[in-house]
Amino acid sequence: MSVTLDGDKSVSVPQRVRRLLRGPRPESVPALVGSACTVVGLIDVAAGVFPRFRHSRMHTLAEVLPGALGPFAAALSLSAGMLLLLLAHGLKRHKRRAWRAAVILLPAGAAAQFAYRHSIVGVLVSLALCWLLVRHRDQFRALPDPRSRWRALANFVLLGAGSLGLGLIVVSVHPGRVVGDPSIADRLQHVLYGLFGVEGPVGYAGRTSWTVAYSLGALGLLTAVTTIYLAFRPEHPAARLTEDDESRLRALLERHGGRDSLGHFALRRDKGVVFSPSGKAAVCYRVVSGVMLAGGDPIGDVEAWPGAIERFMDEAQAHSWTPAVMGCSETGGQVWTRETGLTALELGDEAVVDVADFSLAGRAMRNVRQMVKRIERNGYETRVRRVRDIGGTELDRIRRAAADWRGTDTERGFSMALGRIGDPADGDCVIATAHLTGSGAHSPGGDLKAVLHFVPWGPDGMSLELMRRDRSADPGMNELLIVASLQAAERLGVARVSLNFAMFRSALARGERLGAGPVLRCWRALLIFLSRWFQIESLYKFNAKFKPRWEPRFVVFRTSRDLPRIGIAAMRAEGFVNLSLPRPFRPRRPRPCGHTRRTHPEQHEMSAA
Repeated sequence: MSVTLDGDKSVSVPQRVRRLLRGPRPESVPALVGSACTVVGLIDVAAGVFPRFRHSRMHTLAEVLPGALGPFAAALSLSAGMLLLLLAHGLKRHKRRAWRAAVILLPAGAAAQFAYRHSIVGVLVSLALCWLLVRHRDQFRALPDPRSRWRALANFVLLGAGSLGLGLIVVSVHPGRVVGDPSIADRLQHVLYGLFGVEGPVGYAGRTSWTVAYSLGALGLLTAVTTIYLAFRPEHPAARLTEDDESRLRALLERHGGRDSLGHFALRRDKGVVFSPSGKAAVCYRVVSGVMLAGGDPIGDVEAWPGAIERFMDEAQAHSWTPAVMGCSETGGQVWTRETGLTALELGDEAVVDVADFSLAGRAMRNVRQMVKRIERNGYETRVRRVRDIGGTELDRIRRAAADWRGTDTERGFSMALGRIGDPADGDCVIATAHLTGSGAHSPGGDLKAVLHFVPWGPDGMSLELMRRDRSADPGMNELLIVASLQAAERLGVARVSLNFAMFRSALARGERLGAGPVLRCWRALLIFLSRWFQIESLYKFNAKFKPRWEPRFVVFRTSRDLPRIGIAAMRAEGFVNLSLPRPFRPRRPRPCGHTRRTHPEQHEMSAA
């Protein structure tokens, strides 16, 4: 099979590329070494913590040797084991820096195994693992992930908590050597003092006090050193769109933006981008938890898509990231699967309304028509304009109102959200607003009660990006503004409007039909249950009010084993899951009493019908 990168020479996509881009298989050396490091790390930790774990035939002879090698070796074994546990995941992901650290730690752990446990088997296992790492060093070339200095704070909290728990075990595993009967509070105080290298209130007979002191000191030193290293190491910030990247993407969208309704969302400035060799196609992405997420179809000429896809997969391979695509079209899914050997799964359907076919007349539109008429009788009026036609003062007011009406501190959105309103570069965007005539300034937005924001979809379309409303407004604001936008579309030169994305719509639609099988009914019941949190069913029914045509959207992934990880990464990117520690001293924006809760960008906030 060959593809032509227009302007470039025809290139083939051999099986070698396919195997390379699929990433490491479970039976590969890095996966094996990472699992082995986990086992060796646990053994080293156990050897440093539990005194009976170190008994061997050599133990009696070694006890008569002079010096304090035993306590030092226990602390070294404990530290090496903890670090190996921390490095195991990086080794599985082919990380070069994890390999360097493991090559240093394994001999140190082997020395501690011999000096403290006197275990020949433990030494041989550690050295064999070290030899395996050196033998296959060419497989550990992955570059670092995006990171910031907040990783140091997370390390301090998590490793500090782990050191505290492990320290309590160290203090409590010598019942025969403890002087007196110390309480839990005394043991905890002893651990806290020991982490800082200070003697605590618990006393031990013989050399056990030295072993406990060195072990606790090693845990405290390990926490401090790793935190300091993470705080002062060079940052690798996540990729962001540069001005040049954005200008090149806008040029591609100007020529090919009508192909995909999600194309304009590639201009989110918190995304990275890779271009095809010809520069005629691009893939935008964000890296979350080691998953390289692309949103929608590649931007640009379809003939140049394979080159951009190959660059995307090369970048994923270089960093050992898991590649995934969220919300691509059927054409995009076919190209992705054909060029990379990935798998596609239908995720849901996008609601698209053809303006020429839309009308409020007829029995099918009676509920929407009655709702719109009722709201208009209550004194609401609508305005639908391009961003470039709105004055700066009014744009500021719309931005402030939209921010005040957001129901969470997290700005949600990735694949179907632009993340900004009224940017001078987005003059073709459309804003629909609802105003209550005679409304006073007591409302955060004054007379402004609801906002819809659309992004361009080629020269004759627009795609819904944002829905916000004041909870003090009458129900039905979103229906009112969608109808107003569709009615004003012809005046704006718009022939098609993309509304919300309905996840698993086909399953919901088929599951409620007469004759649906038990499996389909159970799947639909599960989706309805999940709709309590994710608005799956309600969003589908909301979209169906406007009689759209449904365009399927797909998720593209490598193997089914990656789906849970991709799902969590996608939820983090969209703002549903936040695994990061809160940033200290961050001022909170005061919320008005009538704010709305911002839902998934693909599940925009719906008014109560």
